[in-house]
Amino acid sequence: MAPLTEQQIQEIAEQLDCGFQCFFHKPTGELLFVPDLDNPYVETEFFADDLEKLDNNPDDYIEIERPNSDDSFEIMARFTEQLNNDKIKNQLINALNKNKPFGEFKFVIDNSGIYRQQWFDFKNAQLRQWVSDKLSAMEIRKDTIPLSV
Repeated sequence: MAPLTEQQIQEIAEQLDCGFQCFFHKPTGELLFVPDLDNPYVETEFFADDLEKLDNNPDDYIEIERPNSDDSFEIMARFTEQLNNDKIKNQLINALNKNKPFGEFKFVIDNSGIYRQQWFDFKNAQLRQWVSDKLSAMEIRKDTIPLSV
């Protein structure tokens, strides 16, 4: 299998974060990104060629799954734990303990000034690590460029 570059790992992380499914073509290392096919509202005509490749050669592709809701919650909790600002930290802890923690967390972080960008940077680094870990578990090599955080 072809190794993946840091740029490809970044692209996978970004596409997963946007809700796309990612497939790795074992023989060539090509990456395919398609919308979540479980979503009944998604329009697939723009992805017809890629979907045909997946349908015609399912054994040639490995899906790199995105984090599930428990994993995503854990990323939010890790971000919250490492904050030095007690006010924002407590607001995020309260948000994570409410009924709809994802929406509550988003509301707090969207109104947190400089912490909003810190959250995006943290989440991006965590997703890159997630992808790197998944690739290792699937024995897909990445090139020797170190994964920067």
